[in-house]
Amino acid sequence: MHVPDGFFTVALSVAGAAVAAGGIAVCLRGARRELDERMAPMAGLVAAFVFAAQMLNFPVGAGTSGHLLGGALAAILVGPYTGFLCVAVVIAVQALFFADGGLTALGINITLMGLVTVLMGYGTFRAAGAILPRSRTGIGVAAFVGAAVSVPASALVFTAMYAIGGTSSIDPLKVALAMGGVHVIIGLGEGAITALTVTTVLAVRPDLVYGARGLIRRAQLRTASGEPVPVAQHRTGRAETSKARPFLLGGVAAAAVLAGVVSFYASASPDGLERVASDLGFLSQAKDHPLAGSPLADYSVEGVEDERLSAGLAGLLGVGASLLVGGGVAWLVHRRERRRRLAQTSAEARPGEQQTTESATTESVTTEP
Repeated sequence: MHVPDGFFTVALSVAGAAVAAGGIAVCLRGARRELDERMAPMAGLVAAFVFAAQMLNFPVGAGTSGHLLGGALAAILVGPYTGFLCVAVVIAVQALFFADGGLTALGINITLMGLVTVLMGYGTFRAAGAILPRSRTGIGVAAFVGAAVSVPASALVFTAMYAIGGTSSIDPLKVALAMGGVHVIIGLGEGAITALTVTTVLAVRPDLVYGARGLIRRAQLRTASGEPVPVAQHRTGRAETSKARPFLLGGVAAAAVLAGVVSFYASASPDGLERVASDLGFLSQAKDHPLAGSPLADYSVEGVEDERLSAGLAGLLGVGASLLVGGGVAWLVHRRERRRRLAQTSAEARPGEQQTTESATTESVTTEP
């Protein structure tokens, strides 16, 4: 659902940019509460994986394809604030390096594919999780429902925005029916990918799934008499002692394979938005991307003649850029928050230290002859 330049008026594009900028500002502050030593690199992996998965267009029938938006997935894995930042990074990388999604429509795309999908997807996930079993299966079902709802919700918000500031006079009801219909089907694919990914991570490293915190109860070992064994005595399992690095490296490798190899076999059919725009007659409003002549435009590397190799290299570069930018942003946010807490701790400790020093000085003076 990458909106090109030309679909919206300048005024609405500016409004979309303002909403996206406000969302980024809020999420930069909110992400400080979500990120720790493990989740900061996890954010880079999520950004890389979302980029790779978005290259895998899957057919949904009638010559139309869909691809992962990733807002719900990112929010469930690393938290809603950090998840939105991850998706925003991916959309920016796609627009600036691969000419995918308009530059003037960058704010609109971040709003539609990031803000709306995170709010609707994560909100629905939490609501569904409250009534489903507190288990890996229950969380997987909640992830499916949240992701499936997020896609048509984004499509309907697009329709509302087009009714307000679209550059053609298409009946909004027709746009809503067309966009809603095809994106309900795409949402099912989004839900399946999200549920599969979340349950896979839960099976390997449940501690790295933000949305599962407090939902899955840690296994409790008990003695033959039924008494619980203290945690310190049985923290020898792989899930407790292994570090996040092997999992993160494996995740990066999986993203690289998806973008560098599997993406070549993705569906070449137009995605839901492009198909609806073509059928309703407003695809002609799209303008050429200002960076259409860039070395990586259209997910190919300029100068590489082999089509498969060109697409694979472009995918790998995109994964690398998303990983570095997404992880870098998360690391900076976490580092700043850590410094703030250290400064606050030091400031709180000073009055006590000063009082102790004054007491020692008074005692010294008192004991002098």
